[in-house]
Amino acid sequence: MASYNVDERGYYGEFGGAYIPEMLYPNVEELRQNYLKITAEPGFKAEFDQLLKDYVGRPSPLYFAKRLSEKYNTKIYLKREDLNHTGAHKINNTIGQILVAKKLGKSRIIAETGAGQHGVATATVCALMGMECIVYMGEIDIKRQAPNVARMKMLGAEVRPALSGSRTLKDATNEAIRDWINNPVDTHYIIGSAIGPHPYPDMVTRFQSIISEEIKWQLKEHEGRENPDYVVACIGGGSNAAGTYYHFLHEPEVGIIAVEAAGKGVNSGHSAATSKLGKVGVIHGCKTLLMQSPDGQITEPYSISAGLDYPGVGPMHSHLATSGRGEFYSITDDDAMKAGYELAQMEGIIPAIETSHALAVLKEKKFKPEDIVIICLSGRGDKDLETYIDYFKL
Repeated sequence: MASYNVDERGYYGEFGGAYIPEMLYPNVEELRQNYLKITAEPGFKAEFDQLLKDYVGRPSPLYFAKRLSEKYNTKIYLKREDLNHTGAHKINNTIGQILVAKKLGKSRIIAETGAGQHGVATATVCALMGMECIVYMGEIDIKRQAPNVARMKMLGAEVRPALSGSRTLKDATNEAIRDWINNPVDTHYIIGSAIGPHPYPDMVTRFQSIISEEIKWQLKEHEGRENPDYVVACIGGGSNAAGTYYHFLHEPEVGIIAVEAAGKGVNSGHSAATSKLGKVGVIHGCKTLLMQSPDGQITEPYSISAGLDYPGVGPMHSHLATSGRGEFYSITDDDAMKAGYELAQMEGIIPAIETSHALAVLKEKKFKPEDIVIICLSGRGDKDLETYIDYFKL
C-alpha cells in the first residue's frame, strides 16, 4: 500500500528532503534529531494538550451547515478552526513549535507571514512564553493585512518588511531564512506551513493533525461513523490541509480534495495554481512542485488571498497531487469571493478568503445527497473585511 506519510529521509514519494545551505545544516539537523523525541515526552504532550484546551479553546466545533447542505443537496460539515484563539488554525502549530524551541534552549523566535495569521499566532505564543519575536512580512502584504500587523505589534513582535521580489510571502520567507543563517545559536524559525526543509513539513503536519483527530470522534457523535466521504481544504503551503487530511490519508474510502488559488485564471499569468502549473523544483529547502519559468526562475504567484499567494506547495501535497490520492481544484478570485459571501449570508459565518476558495468547490463538484463532506474552515474573515468591502462595494 502506498504511504502518504514522510519517510525516514524526509521524503513524500519524490518530494521533500532538506536542500539547505551549509550554514543552516546545524540548525535543521538539531531539529531533525530531536523533534520526535521531544514531542513524544509525556510532559510535552501534557503541556501541549493543556494549552490547546485552555488557551486555544479546542476542540473546535464540527458544525452541520444546514442551509448550505440544503442548497447543494449534500451533507456539509464545517470544521470551525476560525473559532480558535487568534482566528485560524495557525495557533495549533505555533504552540507546538514554541514548546520545541524552549526544550532546545532557544530564546529568540523568527517567522514569516503572508496573510498575517501565522505572524499573529507566532507573536501570540512568544508573548505567552516571554520570548523575543521578529516576523518577516512582504511590504505588499503589510499594506493589505493592516489589522494583523497592528495585532503583531500590540503582542510585542517586531514586523520587518520584505522589500525584494514580489514583496509577498515567498520574499518574507527568504528574509527569515537569511536571519536564521545569521543567528544560528539562539534562534528558532517557526515555519507556518507544511513547507521547508525536513523535518518542518512533518512537524507542522503533526501539530495540525489535531484537526483530523477531532473530526473522527466528532463525526462519530454526529453521524455514528468516523470517516466522511470527503475532506476539503484550501492549499497555499498547505498546513490546514495537511492537518485535515492526516488521519484519513490511508483510508481509501475518504476522498481528499485540495483547493488552490487560480487567481485571475489558471492560464492568465496571474495565478497560484501550483498543481496545474508547477514543475518539480526546489524552494525554501524542499523539493516540490513549483511554478517556474522554462529556465527555472520562480514565477510570481498571484491570488486575492494573501495566504494562498505562494509559488509552491508542501511536499506532502505534491505527492498527493502526482499520485492521484488527492483531487485538486483551482478556484478563481471571483468564485472564491462569491463563495465567502454566500457562507456569510447563508450561515452567518464570515470566512477568511483562503477558506472561501475551499467553499467554492461546492459549485465545481457534484456531491451525492448521502455524501458527508467536511470542509476545513481554516480562518475567520475579520482580516479580509477591507478586501470584501472593496470587492462587493459594501
